[in-house]
Amino acid sequence: MNNAGYGLFGAAEEFTAAQIDAIVATNLSGSIPLIRAVLPYIREAGRGRVVQLSSYGGQVAFPGNSMYYATKWGLGGFCESAAQEVAPFGIGVTIVEPGGVRTEFRYGSVQTADPLAEYEGNPAHACRAMLDPAQRPGPRRPRPHGDADHRERRPGPRTPAHGPRLQALTSTIDTLERHLADFRTQDTLAASTDFPQGE
Repeated sequence: MNNAGYGLFGAAEEFTAAQIDAIVATNLSGSIPLIRAVLPYIREAGRGRVVQLSSYGGQVAFPGNSMYYATKWGLGGFCESAAQEVAPFGIGVTIVEPGGVRTEFRYGSVQTADPLAEYEGNPAHACRAMLDPAQRPGPRRPRPHGDADHRERRPGPRTPAHGPRLQALTSTIDTLERHLADFRTQDTLAASTDFPQGE
């Protein structure tokens, strides 16, 4: 199980090069070598499962989190591809994509970009309200993901750990349905970019 990662809030224009390099190095470049390092051992064993903690931000995107989402989307692509490569060896790969839970993610590890005045009142700064200690929910241990789910069914490559009010699941489904609806209106445009038949 791999859970390396932290959040970075701010508008894309507000991040420094160092902040970008650091979050990529932790959330993406840090997770990939760890997964690669364990594969030879579980491949030799002939069975096993890699569980990569991610976020529903690997499926959806909201303003103010562009670099965090960039790492989670990249990690999801890596894991989905690797899952197909190692399946013949009896190895599974599951990406757990939780919504908000009561951990130190928001109130301990998260970092913020220095705000630009031009973004005052912009949706990119809305996420900063979550960092207000007055908004912090009371302590409660998150329910361990999969207590029941993984006993009842074989986990797929992506598993939402719902968060409050099924936040991760409903947001992900809504986003994917919007994407599908959009793609289904573009068949003529997509066909127009293809080579004429016979060429």
